[in-house]
Amino acid sequence: MDPYVILAIIVVIALVAIFFITYVLNKKTPVPEGCENIKISDENCLSCGNMDCHIKQGIDLKKIEEELKEDE
Repeated sequence: MDPYVILAIIVVIALVAIFFITYVLNKKTPVPEGCENIKISDENCLSCGNMDCHIKQGIDLKKIEEELKEDE
């Protein structure tokens, strides 16, 4: 087998291992002090551009926008 193919396979395996290890370590990291009870405000959620966010997917953005316009 070509040595470059073996090297490529080793690099891919190493990258997958690094990803898995850092993912597990991130999940085990405790929440910093003072951040345990942070509430997510609707205004901050509307200004965020991340459409893949699990928080945004669970809320009705049009309803929130209408409520904010009514409050102004």
